[in-house]
This record gives sequence, structure tokens and C-alpha cells, in this order.
Amino acid sequence: MDEVSVVVAHSERATLRVGDVFLKVDGDRARLDREAEAMALAPVPTPKVLWHRPSVLAIAAVPGAEIARLGEPSTASPAAWAAAGAALRNLHDAPLPPWPARGGRGIGELSAELDAECGRLVTGGILPADLVTRNRRVAEAALRPWTPVFTHGDLHVAHVFVDGEEITGIIDWSEAGPGDARRDLATLTLGHQDRLGDVLAGYGTDVDLDVIRAWWSVRSLLAVRWLAEHGFDPFAPGCEVDVLRSRM
Repeated sequence: MDEVSVVVAHSERATLRVGDVFLKVDGDRARLDREAEAMALAPVPTPKVLWHRPSVLAIAAVPGAEIARLGEPSTASPAAWAAAGAALRNLHDAPLPPWPARGGRGIGELSAELDAECGRLVTGGILPADLVTRNRRVAEAALRPWTPVFTHGDLHVAHVFVDGEEITGIIDWSEAGPGDARRDLATLTLGHQDRLGDVLAGYGTDVDLDVIRAWWSVRSLLAVRWLAEHGFDPFAPGCEVDVLRSRM
């Protein structure tokens, strides 16, 4: 009999694994519907949807292994990282999905959210003021107009699976929607900044590196408190706090 294991669980959603089947349970039914639709629309390898019911999505495991883990060196080849960049370019070149950006946030809303979160990090004693101030300054470069593209929205390394030099699957499309292409590129290389050149070689177009560095700061500043409150450790070596420190 296959054992049931909890992959991740918090107040918004949970993912369980039973053998080679993953069950995603989400309190936001519309978000789960969008996730299933995003996988159907995305022109990149995605998990096979086995069945879909209100609040539950069953998907098959994808072959291969994660391209990397946050806080650990990646053993994937430069060609594998380039393949991830090429897959991401295919996604960004695809037609926009038929739903608005998550939360409908524009530049002003994102800036206000970032300022509020920076304040909480300092007043709550989570991070020192100079570290937060420096990264908020770096983050400003991300707060500029962009042309929306089809983005994954949460493309960290554990969501990209490879077998040798082949991308075998990109998982967890719960945040997919119109967004900034540079945010996906930054999320993929967060904590693996040394692989950015390989990713961009596969992506195949000029990219403003200052904007990607800015998104590293944005994502880390917005994630630290949430991660700490939900049982994750952003202070672990190579993770979000180390990314922020590298901006100093």
C-alpha cells in the first residue's frame, strides 16, 4: 500500500503525495481551476492532470529531478539550465492566459506592498534596518512599466524538473498569469545567481540585469516573514536572507 506523505501544507492549501500521484487541495476553488487551465495552455512540459474536482486537483508525478534546491549547489549541467531558459522563453512568447494578473497589482500597489512589508521586517526585529533599506533601494529598479507575458509566477528551482539536459516538467502553476518576464527569470535563479548566464543563453534575448537583481530583492523581502511564519527557514544558508545580504 502506498503511503500518504505531506509535501507542503499551510492555511491556504496543501499538497499530498500517494505513490506517483499528487493531490493538491486548495481553499480557493478559482485558483485551482486557473492552475489546471494554465497547465493546459502552457507550451512547456507540465504534469498530466489525472482528474479535477472542486478544491482538489490530482496530477501525475513528472520524471527526472529538480534542477536545484535552494541553499544547495546545483548538480545540473549548464545545458540543463539553458534548456530551462529556452522553456521559459517559449512560455513568455505564448498568448496571454484569459485572466488578469494575480491580485490585479500594478506598480503602485506592488510598491506599497513592498514598503509595508519592509516596515514589518524592521519593526518586528526580523531583519536589520540597513539590510532592508539597501534592498528596498535595489528593488526600485523592478518597479517600472513592463509588457505582460504569460508567466509561471512562482518558478523557483524546485518547480523545474530535468533529466540530463531535458526539461521533463514544470510544476505548481497556482500563481500563473500575466506578469513581468523578468520576475520569472529572477525567481528561477534566486539563490543560484551563478546560473543566470546559462539561463539567459537559453532564453536568447537581451535582459536588463539590474531588473533581475531588483526582483531578487523584491521576492526575498516579500517572502521572508511569510516563510518564517509558515514553517520554512529563510535564514538557512543560501536562502532568502543570504540573497538579501549579497546585495550589501
